[in-house]
Amino acid sequence: MFFLLSGCNPNLAADAHLTPGIVYCSEGDPSSFNPQLTTSGTTSDASAYQLYNRLVEYDPSLGSIQPGLAHSWHINENGKIYTFYLRKNASFHHNDNFTPTRLFNADDVLFSFNRIIDTNHPFHEVSGGSYPFFQSVGFNSLIDRIVKVNQHMVVFYLHERDSSFLANLAAHFSIILSEQYGELLISQDRANEIDTAPIGTGPFTLDSYFPNNHIRYKANTAYWNGAPQIEQLVYDITPKSTNRIAKLMTGDCDVSALPQSSELEFIRRQVKLELQIQTGFNISYWAFNLQRPPFNNRLVRTALAHAINKRAIIEAVYYGSATVADSVLPPLSWAYNEHLPQYEYDPDKARALLIEAGYEDGLSMDIWISPVQRIYNPNATKTAELLQGQLARVGVSLHIKTYGWSVFLSKLNEFTYDSVLLGWTADNADPDNFFRPLFSCAALLAGNNRVNWCDPAFDHILSLGISHTKQEKRMKYYVQAQAELNEMLPLIPLAHALRFQVKNRNILGMPLNPYGGISFAKAHRKKSTSNKRQEQR
Repeated sequence: MFFLLSGCNPNLAADAHLTPGIVYCSEGDPSSFNPQLTTSGTTSDASAYQLYNRLVEYDPSLGSIQPGLAHSWHINENGKIYTFYLRKNASFHHNDNFTPTRLFNADDVLFSFNRIIDTNHPFHEVSGGSYPFFQSVGFNSLIDRIVKVNQHMVVFYLHERDSSFLANLAAHFSIILSEQYGELLISQDRANEIDTAPIGTGPFTLDSYFPNNHIRYKANTAYWNGAPQIEQLVYDITPKSTNRIAKLMTGDCDVSALPQSSELEFIRRQVKLELQIQTGFNISYWAFNLQRPPFNNRLVRTALAHAINKRAIIEAVYYGSATVADSVLPPLSWAYNEHLPQYEYDPDKARALLIEAGYEDGLSMDIWISPVQRIYNPNATKTAELLQGQLARVGVSLHIKTYGWSVFLSKLNEFTYDSVLLGWTADNADPDNFFRPLFSCAALLAGNNRVNWCDPAFDHILSLGISHTKQEKRMKYYVQAQAELNEMLPLIPLAHALRFQVKNRNILGMPLNPYGGISFAKAHRKKSTSNKRQEQR
């Protein structure tokens, strides 16, 4: 056991053999330990389900909202008043600086959400004052007020009906923080530690973090939903997929994130490894900066759409583990528009459109790519190189640019790129999750709208989509939204990828979530036959 927990890095504590656990090979460092502050999947994976809980949770196996820190809730007839009845047995973590003197209650709910919506909240500006997911879905303007009725009852009053409200409260980002911890940090002039030395109610507590190296978590033995079956969890930060697979093979890691499509056949042949596969609610896309000439010209964007061969990219990058995307919304969604006209691969048409747009000699442009591997794009460099080769055939010179992860995220908000290769993984099955976080005017202000485009008329369509509760009424607005995007072409949808995770077969209790995120709350190691015999004795 010592080998399993310390082999990933010699700097891990020498007592690792005393505490059985699981080592997870992660693809990168979190940008913080608070998922409120970013839409980065790497950050969510390291914090959202290990350290925290939400009022409600999304159960992918049932496709429904389930109780979390709220054991029940009630929605009034007009859909504008949500009353949550809170658990009385959930305790917060403690660390060297903080020991809670009370259990979770309504004050923590108000503290967590008022931080986001109240600009006068003492923690609103801490860590930058940006809450991209909430800002992109108009959370600030949606909430009229949040009222504490008593210690275990909270009421959210909305300005208008929003059928995605519960789903958004179940998203990775809607975590509950400790008001007591916040008060202590303010008094110590250490407010930023609320996001770097986290305190939550989740199944694990943060023990230590060494950037570019590892994160160590310890089991929260007082966890309200049942203590984890492992005593510790280690995230071994290993950016290269080949290195993650190698560590799985040597036993240095038990579970690995995001195996590349080219590695799947090798993994399938390994008797000790299990490849988990799940249909993914995600989209990989090539986005244009619509405020930057010549990409503000629809003819140019249309030419680029006809210049690329999506199927070739699927075969070369995903090895058949994805489907060609013709909409941002996956075909599995109940709101998918199956009648969208397609931009077929047609280099001759692409050249003609470029000439019509005034670029008979072609054009030069850049594409920014993420340095971190994601579910929706397992190899951004290879995808960009394929685009580069395809565009060269129509006279377009594509220059590939990348930066370190934190620099990349920061520079995206400066909108100095021509185009960017990115993607999105939904938090739940509500179609709104693919639209407002990516295309709304609020998302542009929040820094999550990468096409740099805002259209109030399009926003109105999205608002109508969430103003109804019945699918048949909502569907017509999402069908219309997809048609508008298909016509406007602010980005080119590329692929909907399957989600993969690879683990040692003796690791149990880790179903793969199609909506992203990873939880070790129920993870455990299968007992060996020898251990069972000893127990029987």
